[in-house]
Amino acid sequence: MKFYHNPRCGKSREALKLLQEKGVEPEIVEYLKNIPTHAELEDVLKKLDMKAEDLLRKNEKVFKEMYKGKDLSDSKWIEAMIAEPKLIERPIFIKGDKAVVGRPPEKVLELI
Repeated sequence: MKFYHNPRCGKSREALKLLQEKGVEPEIVEYLKNIPTHAELEDVLKKLDMKAEDLLRKNEKVFKEMYKGKDLSDSKWIEAMIAEPKLIERPIFIKGDKAVVGRPPEKVLELI
């Protein structure tokens, strides 16, 4: 199990706490420090059953300044997330071949 986490994010901390209260100790990936590769993000998107554009944080300043209104392929959106990892929605909990975005944080409990 993996948990893509930003410790500065309240929703991410809350989702991790919910998992830990259920006895789940996932591998924590601080994705702002350990940026996922293109292949890893493709895998995450497949497990989420989601298009890359749907995983973007569109309220981030960097999105508004550099990407708003652009129509990019999944591959190009993934490249944008690697260049600017703040664009990746958080938290993401992965268990086996399934994943969920913890928005709201209770969504992570769907996989346990």
